[in-house]
Amino acid sequence: MTNKEIAKSFQLLGSIMELHNENPFKIRSYQNAYRSLRALDTPLADMNEEDIAAIKGVGSAISGKIRELLETGKMQTLEKYKAKTPEGIQEMLNIKGFGPKKIMAVWQGLGVESVGELLYAVNENRLVELKGFGKKTQEELKKQLEYYQRSKNKFHYAALEAEAAELESAVKILLPEAKVSLCGALRRRENVVDRIELVIGWAGALDALFDGRLLEKEGEQDGAILAKNPEGRLISLYHCAPEEFGSKLFHQTGKEAFLDAFTWQFSSLDFKGLPEEKSVFEKAGIPFIAPELREQEWGLQLALEDALPVLIEDKDIKGVLHAHSTYSDGGHSLRDMAFCAKELGYEYLGITDHSKSAFYANGLQPDRLFQQWEEIDALNQELAPFRIFKGIESDILNDGSLDYDEDILKGFDFIIASVHSNLRMDEAKATHRLLTAIENPFTRILGHPTGRLLLSREGYPIDHKKVIDACAANGVAIELNANPYRLDLDWSWIPYALEKGVLICINPDAHSKEGIQDIHFGVCSARKGGLTAGMCLNTRSLEGFGEWVSAGRPSDGGAR
Repeated sequence: MTNKEIAKSFQLLGSIMELHNENPFKIRSYQNAYRSLRALDTPLADMNEEDIAAIKGVGSAISGKIRELLETGKMQTLEKYKAKTPEGIQEMLNIKGFGPKKIMAVWQGLGVESVGELLYAVNENRLVELKGFGKKTQEELKKQLEYYQRSKNKFHYAALEAEAAELESAVKILLPEAKVSLCGALRRRENVVDRIELVIGWAGALDALFDGRLLEKEGEQDGAILAKNPEGRLISLYHCAPEEFGSKLFHQTGKEAFLDAFTWQFSSLDFKGLPEEKSVFEKAGIPFIAPELREQEWGLQLALEDALPVLIEDKDIKGVLHAHSTYSDGGHSLRDMAFCAKELGYEYLGITDHSKSAFYANGLQPDRLFQQWEEIDALNQELAPFRIFKGIESDILNDGSLDYDEDILKGFDFIIASVHSNLRMDEAKATHRLLTAIENPFTRILGHPTGRLLLSREGYPIDHKKVIDACAANGVAIELNANPYRLDLDWSWIPYALEKGVLICINPDAHSKEGIQDIHFGVCSARKGGLTAGMCLNTRSLEGFGEWVSAGRPSDGGAR
């Protein structure tokens, strides 16, 4: 088991115990263990019992449970509580903003034991009868439940990327003469996917794949063989003759809107029976279109105009912007984050801990902020030519203003402005709040514009065009938050941002050293919107980014 899987076991144990009104001290200890374990660098499987027990928030009792998980894959205490908790109640713990206390209220007060029953009770207006619930709370819960139902059995792209690559490799080993490729939403690098899809060009049968160890066959549907892997993931296999592989791969990769436009544009041509996918484009007389751009008609239109962009790649990113340390809610020290960024080959780090109003994330009061600045100065001398820029993720307050007084704001190299509180806004309120922050002369980057959490929370509604237009007018870059749970700005708005000349910044929002590597998922999403290296802020060299920082400094609080 991985550290994250073990950590989640303790998170679940604490939540289920809270449902049963168990000892608050024990619940807190399991929740603390969750927070410590999820940020741990060293694999728990490589540590001895004494070292595990010495981890902050663990101790000997929890250490024993960790060993139990590592050796058996299960924890007896957790299994005991799961056995006396209906599965539907456990599932409710996955609903954003619906914690154990509220779950316990509907379970005990209404006898509701499943998500479906809960949604029915909401529609019947029954929750307003319960203590702690009002009409507004019930309406908000209804939105969350409907979103949860729509998102069920779907996965973040990051959750399946490695697993899909391993499956592709395993199939190639079992069928060494076959042509094999990922296809579908995963190959297009969609933010959210529901399965792994493969095209297999092979003249023989696929029996070797269904031995129960790699895949288990489930049936057939719409020309695909359906299977599941040992983790229970849905797999769709498209089997064809090797000489048809290219045609099949092209057809099973593009989204319907793209394929319809392609078919209409080249209605006089026959694209069947092509062994290589590149032959489809050669026959059409257009350049190869990257899978990420095969979502909508505009990808084809760019190819027809010979205007396909050279898409950004991981190696183009030169600096890490938007990272947190133990000064606020990060899992690693400023020093650790800087050394990690440097070792990964980046030229600079923009440290952006939370601002003072973010009490929930240990936001920096001025005294601790000045302490951080002193440490940055010392580290910059030690690590040169690598450089740490003094940034902050400033909360956008309810009226659109930034955290801190102007005298402090002047001291930062750059400021990312983000909304973290009072998220229940209509479009007019949310848009006005962002516009006010964008027009502040100290704002340099707009962070995660909609505040969404994919498969967990819909973002607050904004007028994207007004927000992007304001960024263009004020020289503000827009973050594509690379955390796989966010990927916000959504890639579909990148073309409009590029049209307006707005720079996109691919930021990991890293809360640990490992989090820096989320930049990869931001690049995957950015490619879908046609982003080039030239229009990405943090592809600039240390010198280039430094010039951008200096050029944007307000003079006496005035215009840039």
